Formats: sequence, C-alpha cells, structure tokens
Amino acid sequence: MTGVIVGTLALAATVAIRGLTANRLIRSKLRLSLTVFAAYLVFHAVLAAGSSTPGFLARFEWAVRVAQLLLALGGINLLVVLLINPWREDRVPEHFPSIVQDAIVIGLFLIVATGVMQEKFLTTSAVGAVVIGFALQDTLGNTFAGLAIQVEKPFRAGHWIKVAGFEGVVTEITWRATRLRTRSGDTVILPNSTLSKEAIINYSEPALPTRTFVEVGASYDVPPNEVKAVILEAIRDAKLVLSTPPPEVALADFAASAITYRVKFWVADFAVDDPARDQVRTCIYYALRRAGIEIPYPIQVTHRARLAKDEAGEQGAAAETLARTALFQPLADDERRALAAVALARVYGAGQTVVREGAAGDSMFVVARGSVRVTVGESGAEVATIGAGGYFGEMSLLTGDPRTATVSAAGDCLLLEIAAADFRRLVLAHPTVVEHVTAVVAERRAGLERSRTAVVAETAHDDAPRSFLTRVQQWLGLPGWAGN
Repeated sequence: MTGVIVGTLALAATVAIRGLTANRLIRSKLRLSLTVFAAYLVFHAVLAAGSSTPGFLARFEWAVRVAQLLLALGGINLLVVLLINPWREDRVPEHFPSIVQDAIVIGLFLIVATGVMQEKFLTTSAVGAVVIGFALQDTLGNTFAGLAIQVEKPFRAGHWIKVAGFEGVVTEITWRATRLRTRSGDTVILPNSTLSKEAIINYSEPALPTRTFVEVGASYDVPPNEVKAVILEAIRDAKLVLSTPPPEVALADFAASAITYRVKFWVADFAVDDPARDQVRTCIYYALRRAGIEIPYPIQVTHRARLAKDEAGEQGAAAETLARTALFQPLADDERRALAAVALARVYGAGQTVVREGAAGDSMFVVARGSVRVTVGESGAEVATIGAGGYFGEMSLLTGDPRTATVSAAGDCLLLEIAAADFRRLVLAHPTVVEHVTAVVAERRAGLERSRTAVVAETAHDDAPRSFLTRVQQWLGLPGWAGN
C-alpha cells in the first residue's frame, strides 16, 4: 500500500510541475518520469492484488526489484531535470545540453541500481560490459565523442565549420553523429569519433563576422600604391563587404606575369562568403579597367596588339555617341572628333557608383551604352534615370562645383568621361565650343529652376547665360574671361 501512495504522489507531483513550467525541454524530459511512475503504479497494483496468495511475493521477487528501479529512474530524472534547467525560461543551459543531462541521468541511475541490486547487478554488469564493449565499440566511441562535443562546444548548430575536408553549416548534433549542410545543399553525416580526431575550423567563432580574401594580378607598369587605392575604392560598391573592420590590400607576390595583390575584407556571416567574393572580384575588374590598369594575360603581346587594333574603332564610336548627345550636337564634326579623342571610356558594372554626392569633381560623363540611376540625400531617393545619349556631371566639368547627386550604374554600362583639363585644351583650339556648350547647359539649368519654382524673375533668365559663361571661363582659365 505504501508503494502505491509513493507512486501516486510522485506521478501527481510530476504532472503539476510539467504544467507549471515554461521550459519546453523540462516538459519533454518529464515524459520519461511520467511513464516510469505509471509503470511503477501498475507493478504495485499487481503485487498488491496477489499479496494475499501464499508464496506470491516470493515467486515475483524480480517484480519488486523492477518496481524499485522504475521508481529510482523516475525520481532521478525528475531531480536532474529540475535542478539543471530554468523553470521560468524556455532555454537550454549553456553547459548542460540535452545530451549531457541524459548522460547524468544514466550515470546516476547505474550507481543507484548497483546499490539496490548489490553483487548480482555488479556481476551481471561486468559480464555485460565486456560483451557490449566489444560489440558496440564504434557506437560507444561515437557516443562519448558526442558527449565531449556537447560539453566542450567547439561548435553549435548554425555554425559554419570545416572538418575532415568537409565545409558546411551544422544542422544537428546527436549522440552518434553530426550533420552538416554544404554550400551545394548536400547533407554530410560525420561520426562524432571522426570529429574528435580531426582539426576543426569554426568560421562562426569567436565572433560572427569573418574575414576572407581574393587575389588579383595587376600589371608591373603601375605603381603598387596606385593599384591599392583603386582596389580599395572599388570595394566600397560591394554591398556584402563590411566597412568596419576596414578592407586591406597587400602585395602578395611578384608573379611571372603580374604583381599579385591579396584583398582582405570582412563579411557579416560566412554563409555569404562566396557571393561577397564574387562582388569584390566584379568590382575590382571594372575598376581596374576604368583606371587603365591591365590584368595581364599569360601572353601579353597578343593582348597589346588587340588593344592597338581596336583603338581607332573605339574613337569612332565615341564620336558617334557625342553626336547623339544634345549637349554636343551644336558642335562641328571636327570639334566632336577632337573631343572624342580625349574622352576616356569607362566601364561600370551593375550597382557600381560612378560619382558620389558632395565629392569633388572636374569631369563629366556621357552615357554611351546602358543607363545610370541618379539619387540624392542620405536616403538615396532616386530622382532620374539617364539612358544612352544622356549626360551628367557637366557642372563639375565647367565650374568645378562638387557633385550634386550620386550616380550609379543601373546595369553594365559604358560611359565616356571628359576631364576639365582635356576640355580646356579643346576650347583653346576651338574657342566657339565653350559658348555652344555653356548655352545648352545654362538653358538646362534654367529649365530645372523653372520646375522648382512657379515664379522666376525674367531678368534672371536674360542674365543667366552670360554670368554662367563667365564662371566657366574663370574655372577653365580661358583668356579674356574677366572682360565677359
């Protein structure tokens, strides 16, 4: 009768605790205590029913011992779960994950069971341990290794690791094995005993941001500091690269056909390592090409010959582009050809920044192919899209004013950049060019002003072209600007 009372109280207490706790792990593990306490009551009910029969308890002495073991197992599980886990928080303790708690319960149960069963249990355990040890040595090795992994925590679920030649994110850690999901989406199951013998690289510890790198070769003809500056500026357009800690560029090697530069940068998560390196390589390619810095071919002579052959065709295409541009349509053919000869072809990849708002500038751009987006303010509000034949930056070219907007490539595009120094030489050779260009720009500015305000003084329009021409002549240092 006493056993039934003890079992009933233990079962009621377990049900009450399971209903009061907010921790899902406690509720899950208490199912074991509920099951064994219920079995304990069943055993005692059967024993109580047959206790009146002479010799019944002697014949079923094993049932008494089983009932005692069930009570011990349920009680140990209940105490371990309640002492280790927080009652009011739904979380798993840092140093006592589920697998460690299971190990503690099993260890304590074996100690109690050994004390209850005394010599017979010890003898049986010794013989059984030898048999099980030989039969399940690999399984036991994986189990103890998994327990060590849970205690030491060299990695957790969600961490990116590299071990035994495999690289992926940890999806599950069990008693026997650890599961990884590779970048290609495949699942790799590694026995815990293998992990315990291999070196483990954890890309997610001690902090989530991780550093990676790419290498690029550049021509020996360009000074290293100039190449480094171009690369660092290019990386600013790589959206996945963190600005803090800042990227670094180091000269890595004097290779056979190029100087090798190692570009080191940080990303927020190792999961975006490949896309980030793709962005960096893409930005560097376009930046080096715009800057005229060669990424050498294995055979440089063939490459140089091809560039020389294409030069005349590129200048002809540039002249055609200027002829389609409203700003330069008033010019004569020879004037446009002269301007095309000094214009520099700049290739930009999708999303790359051409000019930044507020930055100093002394050049303008003509869109030869593709389109660009014009944004203003810190919010990056888009105000215009400029397609082929359009232009921007003319105020910086003509007056040296800072950039008034940020312009970035909407897709891959080809731009013609005209610098103030080259434009000045053209104007000195063709004095009428500056008057044609400033007249078009002044009219464009007047149109922008009319769109901003409904009332504009008539005299302001009359004086605008002349005063603007004066500013241009002063900025370019043209002869006789003071008299205009």
